[in-house]
Amino acid sequence: MGASPDHIRLREVLAEDCAVLSDLCLRSKAYWGYPREFMDQCRAELTLRPEDLPDMPAQLAETGGVPVGVVQISFGGGAAELEKLFVDPDAMGAGIGRLMFQWAVGAATGGGAAALRIVSDPGAAPFYRTMGAVDAGTVPSESIPGRSLPLLILDLT
Repeated sequence: MGASPDHIRLREVLAEDCAVLSDLCLRSKAYWGYPREFMDQCRAELTLRPEDLPDMPAQLAETGGVPVGVVQISFGGGAAELEKLFVDPDAMGAGIGRLMFQWAVGAATGGGAAALRIVSDPGAAPFYRTMGAVDAGTVPSESIPGRSLPLLILDLT
C-alpha cells in the first residue's frame, strides 16, 4: 500500500465502519501466523460493535479513503485500556501504529487516566515497549482458554 504517516488521516469510527474494521482486525491478527481455528476463537474479541463506540472512543486511520488501521480505548479505575490497535498487514511499517498509539495516549491523558494498560499479542509487545510501555506480568486471554498474554503499562503521569 505504501502509506506514509503524512498521508494518513485519523477520524472517529462510525457505526457503519465497524464491519470493515473488524475484518481489518482479523487480518492484522492473522499476520502473526495463527491457524484458522485460533482466529475463529478470537473473532468476538476482535469485533468492533457500534454500541460500544460511545463509551470506548475509537479512531480509524485511512489513506485515500481506505481504512488502514483502527485504535480503541476504554476507561476504568483511573486508567485507560488499549482495547484495539491494529494495522492492515499491507500498511505495516509506515508509522500508522505509532500515529494511532499517540492518539491513544492523548485520548487517555485527556480522559484523566494516569496509566494506559495494554494486553498485547506476544508478537506486538516489542512495539509497545518501543513506545515506552513496560512489562507488568501476564493476563489470561479472553479468547483462548489456557493462553496468557503480556500485560504492559504506560505511565501517563
